[in-house]
Amino acid sequence: MSSSLALMSLGDEKYLLLTTFRKDGTPVPTPLWAVRDEDVILVWTPVDSGKVKRIRRSGDVEIAPCDFRGNPTGDPVKARARLLDESGSDRARQLIGRKYGVLGKVTVFGSKLRRGKNGTVGIEIVPST
Repeated sequence: MSSSLALMSLGDEKYLLLTTFRKDGTPVPTPLWAVRDEDVILVWTPVDSGKVKRIRRSGDVEIAPCDFRGNPTGDPVKARARLLDESGSDRARQLIGRKYGVLGKVTVFGSKLRRGKNGTVGIEIVPST
């Protein structure tokens, strides 16, 4: 399976392990909800999280399927991540809510109440080039 196909199939997983890297190269894995949107994977996270800072510095990431505790259940795939603008983040929230049903919608709504609309950001993940 090509890395592009492997990456796209990861968007269908229930949980995705997103690994970002500190300046010194130390990996920082985080389990997240993810959704496939055509040829990209979208995730959603608080704006002030460490992964957002690391993605701003370098978009190099790895993703892998995992369980809800972040234990990998498959091999990692190298990818590129970028932070989305407001409309892209809205799309990520909408698709996460749709994929994860009532729990997803309640989680997105609760996050908007706690953090405000701009307290979270969508992240787009594409195959490495």
